[in-house]
Amino acid sequence: MHPRAARRLIVSLLLAVLGGCGSNDVRDGPPRSGSIAIPELPGDAVPKPEPRSRYGNGPVYEVLGEKYSVMKSSAGYKERGVASWYGRKFHGNLTAMREPYDMYAMTAAHRSLPLPTYVRVRNLRNNKSVIVRVNDRGPFLHNRLIDLSYAAALKLDMIRTGTSLVEIEAISFDKPAVDRPVREVTPAPQPAEPAESAEPATAHENTIYVQVGAFGDPDNARRRIGVLRADGIATAFVVEDTGSNPVLYRVRIGPIRDVESYDLLVDELEKLGIYDPYLVTD
Repeated sequence: MHPRAARRLIVSLLLAVLGGCGSNDVRDGPPRSGSIAIPELPGDAVPKPEPRSRYGNGPVYEVLGEKYSVMKSSAGYKERGVASWYGRKFHGNLTAMREPYDMYAMTAAHRSLPLPTYVRVRNLRNNKSVIVRVNDRGPFLHNRLIDLSYAAALKLDMIRTGTSLVEIEAISFDKPAVDRPVREVTPAPQPAEPAESAEPATAHENTIYVQVGAFGDPDNARRRIGVLRADGIATAFVVEDTGSNPVLYRVRIGPIRDVESYDLLVDELEKLGIYDPYLVTD
């Protein structure tokens, strides 16, 4: 098939399959029975080396007038952001890899990871985690990072809320790419946070904050606080991290109550020229 024809076919499939991907309105939802449970939860996807799919891997594709680049490698990919889920409306439709979407399987959609890629997804609120196989493209809604299958969202306890703040990390069999893709969603480097266990912890609910800077000079941290409070962001504060050498002064906002609050905050920060806010938990 001619490369241009192949690209047009991929875009057409993406538009057909993912036009509502990431939304959770009345047109989509759990099984028609109305139950949010399934008879038996599937096990996590089992990571294994797989050849890169002939379909859905760009290297550049366009959806709804916006271009997206596919990463050359998933090695080292780790990011925090908003997860959504998609279910009944798309059950049985073809994914970007031309596999039937199964809402009861442990799969996901991502805009730029190579297809397929296995990722661990951790709900930052409750520490529950799953491993899913990324075989689809999306979500294309503002500020959404990954679109999970119904089963994966159910295991993360995010069906009722529809969205959740998560961390995703690639389980990669790739060798790191020498050069980086044109457009990659990995956030700007941040000072390391204390290691957190990937094991589920159902008895504890984390408090979530947004970090918008880490400074060696406390005066710079205070200036950032002044900018935020002048814009009406009254919940900004500084954490003195004496565990770092040298000491770092981390500027944080919160706590973040829900995804809606996070979305509003991200929009406000972008107006101030502050990009790549980083989610942290206590």
